Amino acid sequence: MHSREYGPYGPKPEEKLHYEPQYKVIKCRINGIRVTKMVDVRASLTDFLRNEFALTSVKKGCEVGECGACAVIIDGETFNSCIYLAIWAEGKDIWTTEGLTASDGSLSIIQQAFVDEAAVQCGFCTPGFIVSATEIIARGKYYTIDELRKELANHMCRCTGYENILLAVQKANNIENGFEQLEEHVVNQIKEEDKKDYM
Repeated sequence: MHSREYGPYGPKPEEKLHYEPQYKVIKCRINGIRVTKMVDVRASLTDFLRNEFALTSVKKGCEVGECGACAVIIDGETFNSCIYLAIWAEGKDIWTTEGLTASDGSLSIIQQAFVDEAAVQCGFCTPGFIVSATEIIARGKYYTIDELRKELANHMCRCTGYENILLAVQKANNIENGFEQLEEHVVNQIKEEDKKDYM
């Protein structure tokens, strides 16, 4: 076969003016509400949640699964929605930060802890931290500060030194799971670690 019969030198196919997206209907639950939507098979879950439902707590940060700003809870586990296709949401139970408030609009324990511990600065990364912290708290396990650092290692914050965030998660976990008596010990532990950092 002559090289001019194929490849870049072969006959030109009929030109398309634009890409024709493929769509699929999916059914899932978002923040406790059943939804049915037509989605582009190429769309990320981040874009789906933001564009179709105005759930803007799901942030568009790195878009490669590194910063954690887009974290959502899917069937009880935290996922980075920027690398999770919307069509994979079929039959799933999805929760964002908007769905974590009470029906009367009051803040959840972890949200209130972030306020109390001044764990918010610019706020861009906060929803992702709160989503992951919600999953951590649901496990019902006591975590040391070092363990929390590992659990939240897939989240990035450009504003803080993470200590107030760790305090907030620890505080919420203590309250939710009955570990309040350990709170003073944890605060002292952080203070001791801070001293070591400056020695």
